[in-house]
Amino acid sequence: MNVYAQIILAALLLEYALTVAANLFNLKALRSEPPDELRDVYDADVYARSQEYTRLETRFGFVTSTFDLGLLLAFWFGGGFQWLDAWVRGFGLGSTLTGLVYVGVLVLAKGILALPFSVYSTFVIEERFGFNRTTPRVFVLDLAKGLGLALVLGAPLLALVLLFFEQAGEAAWLYCWLASSLFVLFIQLVFPAWVLPLFNRFEPLPEGELREAISRYAESVSFALHGVFVMDGSRRSSRGNAFFTGLGKHRRVALYDTLLDKHTARELVAVLAHEIGHYKKKHIVKNLAIAVAHGGLMFYLLSIFLTHEGLFEAFYLETTSVYAGLVIFGLLYAPIELLLQMLMNLLMRRDEFEADRFAAETAEPEAMVSALKKLSADNLANLTPHPFYVFLNHCHPPTVERIRAIRGLGAAAQSW
Repeated sequence: MNVYAQIILAALLLEYALTVAANLFNLKALRSEPPDELRDVYDADVYARSQEYTRLETRFGFVTSTFDLGLLLAFWFGGGFQWLDAWVRGFGLGSTLTGLVYVGVLVLAKGILALPFSVYSTFVIEERFGFNRTTPRVFVLDLAKGLGLALVLGAPLLALVLLFFEQAGEAAWLYCWLASSLFVLFIQLVFPAWVLPLFNRFEPLPEGELREAISRYAESVSFALHGVFVMDGSRRSSRGNAFFTGLGKHRRVALYDTLLDKHTARELVAVLAHEIGHYKKKHIVKNLAIAVAHGGLMFYLLSIFLTHEGLFEAFYLETTSVYAGLVIFGLLYAPIELLLQMLMNLLMRRDEFEADRFAAETAEPEAMVSALKKLSADNLANLTPHPFYVFLNHCHPPTVERIRAIRGLGAAAQSW
């Protein structure tokens, strides 16, 4: 086992150990009573169900992560990467097509092996707690559409990356960075209008009290509404949510229909104010810039290690290739990715606090608090996650912290 294999194996085991430790800490952090701020929406039954849901999800996550790690190690040390390489080379395709088949087989095989876990999560766990509304037909169609998008959007980008690294020399990483950056921008533009409607129906918010309240609020914060839509989230889940996506004239605010069923107009305006806060605070542009910068770092490091024979020897590959190098570099890059993801989660949690502050200052703070409480109870959220678990996994702050921060703003304003 060479140094590359040692580093990658150590990183995989460390990430697994961190995940297990965070989950164990999270379970120990469960409390017998809900925090004072949420006692009015978490009665004894709801709170007990939320804790049961947390425990079951944690145990299931342990099973899936253990399976994933065991499968990867078995494939690695069983010579699976070399066996697959020899098999796809036997078709006599060009290097780019061979690479597409190699990566495609790995992605497809992983998806097939993960399918039973996805089915169990959706139709057993989510069903047990009343969340699931997905039918087997919708589930299968979602899989087919996801596969179709991967072929239509992902395969051409992968082909370009393979082609650049095979023929563009030292500048290959720059060309790949440019191509991937343009792809990210393209997705931001087409995602609201072309991709999302493949999975859900979006209807303009109908005329009435809520639309009028939203229009008044948007005007008060100088936000040009290009569209507020109701999404049929109830087609798959009873969970409520809202989101902001897209750029420029393509931006879109979407409210789940399940959100409309359970919240007052005041609460929904506050939720919308939070989403507009992300736009006003330039979180979307900032995250887009971070994604582009991350792509540059990844491709630059890839260009350095792609020619290191020791990296291929670590996976028992007898012949170097760009496509196999892409796959195994992803494993070498995993520790950096883990650190960057924790940093990104930290930034995103800060963004959520900023969006909450914007909503509290421009709408009704207590309406935002009320909405957060209802969302938390409806989704059976864990109210007392361990700080290490939050640090490792959460892109949103815990509900209690968000409520205290919003009310803290009100207390500070009153003191003035």
